[in-house]
Amino acid sequence: MTSTLPSAPPESTVPHVRVEITDELDLAGLSEVAHVLDRVLALRPRQVTIDLAQCRHVDAAAIALLLDVHRRLARRDAVLTLGNPHPRIRRVLATAGLGASVPVVDTPRPAARGRARVPSARR
Repeated sequence: MTSTLPSAPPESTVPHVRVEITDELDLAGLSEVAHVLDRVLALRPRQVTIDLAQCRHVDAAAIALLLDVHRRLARRDAVLTLGNPHPRIRRVLATAGLGASVPVVDTPRPAARGRARVPSARR
């Protein structure tokens, strides 16, 4: 009987990925966002920043998705950061307890380069 040890997980392929949410983050559009985040996580980044500056609403399903992304990254010693949330969203994140485990920061927004936009099916 031959046994093989599982290979070590591949190293991070990119140091940092920034995702900008430009619409409401709620159940109606969550499958699209989840798909994008799955693709981002497949890159095995060391850090993911989700910029919420243009997002005006999050619901419980969105909080669950953010928590899932945080846990998946934490298992690989990677970090999720939530950036620039509207004060109302910051309160929702704090109330949900997400702010205790995920850094919530206000950062200057980088110049527009290398952005990808995912069109919303809702219109």
